Amino acid sequence: MNEANTADMARAQLAEYRASIDNIDAALIHMLAERFRCTKAVGVLKARHGLPPADPGREQTQIARLRRLADEANLDPDFAEKFLNFIIHEVIRHHEAIASEAETRT
Repeated sequence: MNEANTADMARAQLAEYRASIDNIDAALIHMLAERFRCTKAVGVLKARHGLPPADPGREQTQIARLRRLADEANLDPDFAEKFLNFIIHEVIRHHEAIASEAETRT
């Protein structure tokens, strides 16, 4: 095989990998959107019943669970924890906003 054919094959394989990555990225966005729809409902429920926006015990349980899942999936558990912490902080921020909004209505 000559270098031109090898380069063409590499470009074709690269395009296939990138198409898969694009599909996975789209799925991640849709899953995150669904997750935030659920956590919004949790925030409304917490605000309605005067519960705190954050639940440190639940958060620690989730972090430990996702670290185990990451390890089983051969994904860096530290990365998984950082990713989950980012999501948790965003959820808490949303819950605080929902609670604040509920307080101004009462």
